Amino acid sequence: MANQPVNTDALASDIRSCIINRKANACPMAVRLAWHASGTFDKSDGSGGSNGAGMRFTDGIEYNDGANAGLGIMQDMLQPVKEKYPHLSYSDIWTFAGALAPKFLGGPQVNHEFCRTDMPSAAGCPPNGRLPDATQGAQHLRDVFYRMGFNDQEIVALSGAHTLGRCHRNRSGFDGPWTRHPLKFDNQYFKNILELNWTPKKWEGPLQYEDPSGDLMMLPTDLALRDDKDFRVWTEKYAADEKLFFDDFAAAYSKLLALGCPAAKATPTTSEADLEFREAAMHGSLDVVKKHAPNANVNGQEPSSGRTALHKAAFWGHADTISFLISQKANLDITDFNGDTALHDACRFGHLPVVQLLLKAGAKSDITNKEGQTPLAIATLYRKTAIVDELSKCSKL
Repeated sequence: MANQPVNTDALASDIRSCIINRKANACPMAVRLAWHASGTFDKSDGSGGSNGAGMRFTDGIEYNDGANAGLGIMQDMLQPVKEKYPHLSYSDIWTFAGALAPKFLGGPQVNHEFCRTDMPSAAGCPPNGRLPDATQGAQHLRDVFYRMGFNDQEIVALSGAHTLGRCHRNRSGFDGPWTRHPLKFDNQYFKNILELNWTPKKWEGPLQYEDPSGDLMMLPTDLALRDDKDFRVWTEKYAADEKLFFDDFAAAYSKLLALGCPAAKATPTTSEADLEFREAAMHGSLDVVKKHAPNANVNGQEPSSGRTALHKAAFWGHADTISFLISQKANLDITDFNGDTALHDACRFGHLPVVQLLLKAGAKSDITNKEGQTPLAIATLYRKTAIVDELSKCSKL
């Protein structure tokens, strides 16, 4: 499941349409679902974490944990994604949606690996009580996050997710937003903690704090970031430096989403040379392609799409780059996530010189993609008559 190539651009677009649309912008809830699915991890025995998606079992203890109240809504919102990508696990879809949400709202890019499998029943759910209790203070935060393997700096950075969304009384018992722009990912949460005067809210609900306007709120765990001297150091840093917060949040949040999924750590990372090599091939920057060629895998496939440098150069019609890649023994017939070869791409966009180079080098013209199309079928569909003629000549040889 996790080893199949994933077209992350297409998947991200589908997720975005599910959680940001004319009915709602549910990015904060996407963050909460991914967080709560991951935050049950216990490093002492490896239990809990993002692997499994146990929260989907309505008869299970994880679904019925009070801390997860309302998260069934986000699961339902993402269900169309699961139906479109049945080979992906729920746990990968949930965590990827959570990783994307900050970026959708102006925040940082969060690294995410596709590596999770879903548990078959609720029997594998972790016990309740592992998620943070907002009524408590600094020591409780340390107890919860140290159990997962985080330090004080990471605790504060992760708490910055409260810059998004708001509390709802019918779910958590608390009510109100932390900032005036709950759909904007920024460092305003930390600024508000330090700059506003917070007093206990006079109401019938649990203890929470309000600013002088009464419009904003903070929880006891939020103000622990101000009142604990070690937490405050990082709160002040993040209030003063939004880029630092973005960088540290992205790192800590990515770590959180990988908890309980050993494959996330085991997944080999693509070398910088491979990334630069494919990027340069896409742009036809031949000098850069040649620079990275000695240290790059000429047939290295992009993890998200299965596409190689040859695919990328063929897509955009860079004949000189194609010629060089052929000289470097590029695999002419390797297929991407859609079953397309470089020849398919060149035919689709009418790049006759590229088609001629690939055919002369021995590229197969009878490979069918997932739609059952050969390069000739694609050239015909897209009315690339010169390429149809070229391929027809080859078939008569």
